[in-house]
Amino acid sequence: MSPIPRKQNRPKQVETIVHDNAKRPNIPTVEYSSMMADNDRGPIKVAYARRNRDLDPQLVWRGKDERDLSDLVVQAPPFYIQEKVHPKVLIDDLMQRSNRIEANQTASVEGLQYDLFADFNGLPEGADRTDFYEHDANWSNRMILGDSLQVMASLAEREGLRGKVQCIYIDPPYGIKFNSNFQWSTTSRDVRDGRPDHITREPEQVKAFRDTWRNGIHSYLSYLRDRLEVARDLLADSGSVFVQIGDQNVHRVRVVLDEVFGEEAFVAQITFRVKSPLGISDLARTTDFLLWYARNPDAMKFRRLRVPKNIDAHPEFSLALVGNGHIVSRAQANQFATDKHIRFLSAQNLGSSGYTPSCMFDVTIQGRTYSHPRGKSWKTNKVGMRRLQFADRLHPLKTSLRWRYFFDDAPSEVITDVWIDTFAAANKSYVVQTAASVIQRCLLMTTDPGDLVLDPTCGSGTTAYVAEQWGRRWITIDTSRVALALARARIMGARYPYYLLSDSYEGKKKEAEVARAEVSDTVSYGDIRQGFVYERVPHIQLRHISNNSEIDIIWEQFQCTLEPLRERLNASLGESWQEWEIPREAKAGWPPKAQVLHQQWWKQRIDRQREIDASIAAKAEFEYLYDKPYQDSRKVRVAGPFTVENLSPHRILGINEDDELIEGITQSQGAYGKTQDFSSMILAHLRTAGVQQARKEDHIAFSSVSPWPGRLICAEGRYIEDGSRSNGMGVEKRAGIFIGPEFGTVSRPDLVEAAREAAEASFDVLIACAFNYEAHVTEFNKLGRIPVLKARMNADLHMAGELKNTGKGNLFVIFGEPDIDILDASDDDADPGQVRVRVNGVDVFHPNTGEVRSDGPEGIACWFIDTDYNQESFFVRQAYFLGQNDPYKALKTTLRAEINEEAWETLCSDTSRPFDKPKSGRIAVKVINYLGDEVMKVYRL
Repeated sequence: MSPIPRKQNRPKQVETIVHDNAKRPNIPTVEYSSMMADNDRGPIKVAYARRNRDLDPQLVWRGKDERDLSDLVVQAPPFYIQEKVHPKVLIDDLMQRSNRIEANQTASVEGLQYDLFADFNGLPEGADRTDFYEHDANWSNRMILGDSLQVMASLAEREGLRGKVQCIYIDPPYGIKFNSNFQWSTTSRDVRDGRPDHITREPEQVKAFRDTWRNGIHSYLSYLRDRLEVARDLLADSGSVFVQIGDQNVHRVRVVLDEVFGEEAFVAQITFRVKSPLGISDLARTTDFLLWYARNPDAMKFRRLRVPKNIDAHPEFSLALVGNGHIVSRAQANQFATDKHIRFLSAQNLGSSGYTPSCMFDVTIQGRTYSHPRGKSWKTNKVGMRRLQFADRLHPLKTSLRWRYFFDDAPSEVITDVWIDTFAAANKSYVVQTAASVIQRCLLMTTDPGDLVLDPTCGSGTTAYVAEQWGRRWITIDTSRVALALARARIMGARYPYYLLSDSYEGKKKEAEVARAEVSDTVSYGDIRQGFVYERVPHIQLRHISNNSEIDIIWEQFQCTLEPLRERLNASLGESWQEWEIPREAKAGWPPKAQVLHQQWWKQRIDRQREIDASIAAKAEFEYLYDKPYQDSRKVRVAGPFTVENLSPHRILGINEDDELIEGITQSQGAYGKTQDFSSMILAHLRTAGVQQARKEDHIAFSSVSPWPGRLICAEGRYIEDGSRSNGMGVEKRAGIFIGPEFGTVSRPDLVEAAREAAEASFDVLIACAFNYEAHVTEFNKLGRIPVLKARMNADLHMAGELKNTGKGNLFVIFGEPDIDILDASDDDADPGQVRVRVNGVDVFHPNTGEVRSDGPEGIACWFIDTDYNQESFFVRQAYFLGQNDPYKALKTTLRAEINEEAWETLCSDTSRPFDKPKSGRIAVKVINYLGDEVMKVYRL
């Protein structure tokens, strides 16, 4: 059976917004880490002066006085780019594949991909790409994995963003309990323990180990104040910061903000609704709060937002003009509830508060004459009064004349500090995901298209998603790999409406149409900084009607048609009706000719009124609706290019009082408490938490962890390998423990040297604990007889000095190696010589048996391929999502005519689409599990 042909509509164009006039420093990729200059690799110490406590009242908490004895000093390490993502490349590839399937022809998309990725960097001609921080590259938005304190300090000091961020949106944990604020798997938002269904097939839902801050609210306030001080340094003079907080700590956080920004910088405390009052035993709490502060209140950028007025809140509009042209009371208007043309109005006073001789005259309307109010003049002169009459705005009463002020003359009102139309986000992918409408309003009020927005608490990426929708540049930060995994998928699959740019021919054409003016003939450059073409609402006042000369022209034009029709209608019926006397409905028994004339006259009469009303609206003052740009329905927009980055792989070495390096077990003493250094803190958590893998039963529980006097091996851990003997008694194994750098990445040479040291010391296994591993480390899992287990440390350990060691968290998790096959593509839609990649699952070391077992692809959230890996950057050229959530659902609906179902289905496959063998001779495959952990393998073809 032949496929049913699709309806031949004009195909939608897929577009993206590119910030051509914005730049960012050329920073290294992970692959180029070894080529950085020594002075660039090391972290920079950035000092922030504390605010003078004598300036205003301040909140006091435990430990604050000690902190205030010195400046806030933050380590600012460099960033490394892990991935370069261009969502349009992925969609263009699907469209090409879809066309090939339908046309049964071959066509390569390599050229298109190359052009887009070549434009990704945009370094100046002749510039060396390894001259980091020396040149500017094209702007791309950014997701950065790391502690927001260090990331923000590095953005300010290393990348010159101090004073250049227009808006910062901070959504910190609301309170001192954290089991409801952090999510540890992309598959579920449930953060409770004891869910057996999470243990059988998918990585278990891990309880956040940060149940409590070490010193409760005292540590929480110190944590927040430090980040606010660094954030303030990034804000532009016209910039704003929003802190989202609940009722538990809003009063404390506001005092901290007063301390950091100054109480004069306070703008507003916004109350917004987040839920309905269901199942509450006491007073229902349905709101959260936004604390809004400005860097400089006098220079603050502010765009006033408007919301529709509610007629129920305005009883002064006591009359209604219904569709048949009659004026009825508001109560009677209920009979016309289904009438779409009903207009509520208020009969306003036409008398002036003063006395103007030129505005004192009699007015005749509908055969009745009215004099100006006693002792007062009219509000307008004779010409203006005539235009009010032409516009059908005069409202005659028995003894006085008034004018009609319609509800839709000013149908909107300014937004206030109470938002009752916001609810928690629908279809949440993250446990504390904020409704997009809340963040949208904040960004639209304080930024323009092209401005830079920063979110140091990424979560599910709502701020980045909203900023992308409205043409803002964005940087988002999080310590959680789960958060960035969700945000990355959300942005990659996002579908946005295409808004008309002011600086485009289509935009200028629309602007001229709305303003009833000529199209501008200036050259268009597509500059996003010029904004969009926005809908607008009128703010009509009496003077906008009385001073509008276009009303006279419209009246004269239509009179040439209306007057002859009126005379012929009167002649056919033997009447002498004036215009206001012609009935709205034709009466039964009228001759057919009179009925036709009557219908024609009323059509012209209604058209005249419509033209006059449009002229009044166009010539009157208006307010832009910044949340309602005009759209081009022929186009759809996807996210622009962005990068995924992490912190420097540099190991920070402290200096003692004798200017000697502090290494090994004594490193960074004092950073985690008076008696704890970095390595000791890691070993303490390792002793209590053990090492966890995807399955709950695959857990290494140490019977002891003791220091070891090695150069790289810093501890010996002992654990029992179960089931290795027939009697069921386990064998004790000795593990050499290697702790990676405090900031960043472990390289392959580090692991090789550590494995050799473990072998020389007769250890049974090497367990490496690090925050990140470089790409090629995934290929190294054994040295001789020594298995090498690579455990990723939870980024929360960067803050371990502030958090209580409960031993309940999965702080050290081993993610196995991807099991991948390279296949020859022999399908109908493949070219000769093309290949495919198939992900079979993940090879996992099981410590209970000492075996390596392959688990299926069900543990994989997503996987990416760079089909032409140049060993300089990982470009996501193909992306596949095996998880339960489909990030491309919205795009599928919009582009169902452009991309067939077969092509869409490939996005959820464990086997890739066919691609040409790479010119570089290499491909790179990156696999991400549900815990956000990533591994990458490089293959030669």
